[in-house]
Amino acid sequence: MIKLREIVKELSLEVRCAAHNLDKQVSGGYASDLLSDVMANSKKDNIWITLQIHQNIVAVASLKDLAGVIIVNGREPEEEALKKAEEENIPIMLTELPTFEVAGRLYKLGILGKV
Repeated sequence: MIKLREIVKELSLEVRCAAHNLDKQVSGGYASDLLSDVMANSKKDNIWITLQIHQNIVAVASLKDLAGVIIVNGREPEEEALKKAEEENIPIMLTELPTFEVAGRLYKLGILGKV
């Protein structure tokens, strides 16, 4: 397993909230923009890749006990999402990269989809 802190460094991610919680271990990854899909198929301690920016991503990440959320394509999360994520201690990280490239880079780091 790898820590969020290492992922942030390797992918040059911008941490927008819950930066104090980057020592979480990441068990795997999940990429989807459909919240119901993430609820049905992601696993505890997965890192989630999405382009969604609203506060419902925090609710899903909290419900599934995800390690953190990477928002792609240079999108900026809504202020309410950041406030809620800080309250829930869920790191939200940003990148200019597209989902496909982020998933590939995570795979190179040894993070698999189905674990």
